[in-house]
Amino acid sequence: MTEQIRFQLSEDQLPKAWYNILADLPFEVPPLLHPATGEPTRLPPPLFCDALIEQEETRERYVAIPEPVREVYRLWRPTPLVRARRLERILDTPAHIYYKYEGVSPPGSHKPNTAVAQAFYSKEAGVKRLTTETGAGQWGSALAFACNLFGMTCKVYMVKISYHQKPYRRVMMETWGADVTPSPSQETQAGRAILEKDPGSLGSLGIAISEAVEVAATHDDTKYSLGSVLNHVLLHQTIIGEEARLQMEMAGEAPDVVIGCVGGGSNFAGLAFPFLRDRLTNGASVRFVAAESTACPSMTRGVYAYDYGDTAHLAPIAKMDTLGHTFVPAGIHAGGLRYHGMAPIVSALHRHGYIEPVAFPQLRVFEAAVLFARAEGIIAAPETAHAIRAVIDEAIAAREVGGRRVILFNFSGHGHFDMAAYESYFAGELEDYEYPAEKVREALKDLPRVS
Repeated sequence: MTEQIRFQLSEDQLPKAWYNILADLPFEVPPLLHPATGEPTRLPPPLFCDALIEQEETRERYVAIPEPVREVYRLWRPTPLVRARRLERILDTPAHIYYKYEGVSPPGSHKPNTAVAQAFYSKEAGVKRLTTETGAGQWGSALAFACNLFGMTCKVYMVKISYHQKPYRRVMMETWGADVTPSPSQETQAGRAILEKDPGSLGSLGIAISEAVEVAATHDDTKYSLGSVLNHVLLHQTIIGEEARLQMEMAGEAPDVVIGCVGGGSNFAGLAFPFLRDRLTNGASVRFVAAESTACPSMTRGVYAYDYGDTAHLAPIAKMDTLGHTFVPAGIHAGGLRYHGMAPIVSALHRHGYIEPVAFPQLRVFEAAVLFARAEGIIAAPETAHAIRAVIDEAIAAREVGGRRVILFNFSGHGHFDMAAYESYFAGELEDYEYPAEKVREALKDLPRVS
């Protein structure tokens, strides 16, 4: 038996359009609200260029991918689909396990799929600089990569705990020309306000967003760029699922369950939405499992409510699964999963019963990552390892009931810059952390009051 089978598309098969799930939803996703008035609003034009605002709102089923974007995509796309036969054998499972390997991109994750698109549209609009936040550094490195390709400068506010945990992610961003600052910082009013209250703050994505948004709002040559959550970001990521559909046809199978890790929702949506289209339009019985951290359980323990997207109330208010915008996460190594909220579309799909969320503690997650690495040879980012944990549990469940199922998951990024996390795991220094229910209740007291 061949140990591993790869299904690779040719460059000619690179998708020409992104899929917009809003065209097929049987319900309306609640609108964004203005942070000051509480009235329905668009994405603020001072922060985003017109093309991205239009993509945020469009109900067209397919959005054409500009040829300059496809040309950059060809540096690493189409990405391979791999059947994990060695993992199947080690687990002694009748399940067939496939993974879409997004770690082959230059920054090592799925994030450039939208970073390249956002940089292109911003450059077309005459923007000179993009500013953003990043947790583990996957998104910041992707935007630095994209801005460099299109001749733009890039300013990144990196959550302080990740800035210190993952110094080589910072170096990667700087190699592509980005200016990286640990957040909260003294550079912005939002950062100074946080440090005045808590000088030792480890930071959060909500705080870093506030800093990045403030810079974009106060500089005419600068726009803000977000790596997850918003509709247009999830749209750009669907190139993953569009490729995977073709590759699953090459494999002669269709998935029974589709799995991805979730922090803001972009890599999960990127793989899942093109397959969810079959369930929405044809009644296909595919399950969709979203794996999050017990330290940041926005889907499994949060509430579905309108909340601010950032700590300083500068970004629009969105209805989403949330732990409250004042949420400050524990210093777990899965920095990309530490956002307080979930993408509005993903949240609505969860609340309408289309998505099954699960949460895992980091010790079980790293156990799964090590097992996968020893079986398949690829070391996963801690974020991706949450999806692997869910995959292994599904495969074991298939073994126990004696039923075959086809499992497809998004291997959203490699862990080559996460060796400190693995070192801590092997040294027995990692601890599980479950976000306390009382802290959730406390954070939710500050939700905005909207009609």
